[in-house]
Amino acid sequence: MDKSGGQAVDERRRSLRFDKVFTVHLGTPQGVTRGVGRNISAQGMFVETREPMPLGERVSVTFSGQDGTEITCFCEVRYQVALSYGKKDGNEGFSRGIGLRIVAYDVREDQPPPAFAVRERVLH
Repeated sequence: MDKSGGQAVDERRRSLRFDKVFTVHLGTPQGVTRGVGRNISAQGMFVETREPMPLGERVSVTFSGQDGTEITCFCEVRYQVALSYGKKDGNEGFSRGIGLRIVAYDVREDQPPPAFAVRERVLH
């Protein structure tokens, strides 16, 4: 059961997700912009953005750990979300974001690859 007492919905996602809020820098063909990363896994993430991005566009996403370590991944825009909602003060709120599929990680020689990016491959 879920928190509301209803039946739990089957989870389709196969990987762990970190529901954490963090600042990311998005590199696009038009330049660099900031976003708010949420709900990250080894295969993808959701990023709140100020402007929409075309579906299929390739972007780089860089985020930093508290120790200063930077991780950059290369992603493809899979979907867009635009949400309009009422706020407690009676005004309208608005949020926009993109769903990203991670296609590769930028692994630097002076840093080990992130643990969540390393996968064992079985070759037949």
